[in-house]
Amino acid sequence: MSKPLILVSNDDGITSKGIRVLVSVMKKLGDVVVVAPDSPQSGMGHAITIGETLRVEEVEIFDGVKAYKSSGTPADCVKLAKHYVMKDRSPDLIVSGINHGSNTSISVLYSGTMSAAIEGAMEGYPAIGFSLCDFSSKADFSHVEEWVEKITRQVLQKGMTKGIALNVNFPPKQNEKIKGMKICRQADAKWQEEFDERFDPNGRKYLWLAGNFVNYDKGEDNDEWAIANNYVSIVPCQYDLTAHHAITQLNKDWDWEELKS
Repeated sequence: MSKPLILVSNDDGITSKGIRVLVSVMKKLGDVVVVAPDSPQSGMGHAITIGETLRVEEVEIFDGVKAYKSSGTPADCVKLAKHYVMKDRSPDLIVSGINHGSNTSISVLYSGTMSAAIEGAMEGYPAIGFSLCDFSSKADFSHVEEWVEKITRQVLQKGMTKGIALNVNFPPKQNEKIKGMKICRQADAKWQEEFDERFDPNGRKYLWLAGNFVNYDKGEDNDEWAIANNYVSIVPCQYDLTAHHAITQLNKDWDWEELKS
């Protein structure tokens, strides 16, 4: 029986520690191909490259694994993998990460890590984005490897609803072991942004995005609660952003006679 074909990408760049950990786990589960950005692309969301050149170059970084670095965004990398690098083969699974930093709550909208996974879901493939809630470049990933393998095995064996990507976040390394996993909803939380006004050595003004993350959610069924309580959070995500519950309300409340052309 042939091994499943697994595409690996990320947003921290092809040389990041997180993707090395992810590739090492995926090698246990299937045949692996890597297509990832040649430099960090955090916060790129679902951006794609239009009107500029895209470059793809094969590199020897991971032992026994075909790997390609690209000048594009995480979403570009998945598109390039499907239509160019792997044009004669279809992946059985797309995984992205492991991200250096949290992608819980509203951060999923900004995340390049999750955009690579969601791009895979848009193409009809099972997809998972993995993130460790530790922004350090020297973050310890040792406590998450077994969970990455367990979750990936479940998806490979049980399949997944078409059009869904899993947003998986791990708590940072602590003295106690991870308590388990929680299937969650996205927490009601957001960034309260501020722009610091600063000056470069030549006296020219520039702005630096700063701010604080504020959690308004008091529930115990969301991803922020899970991470705070040392659980792995798993949020199923979809690319259909339609607010279905609002359609009936708009049809009911709006004055459609006034809106007639």
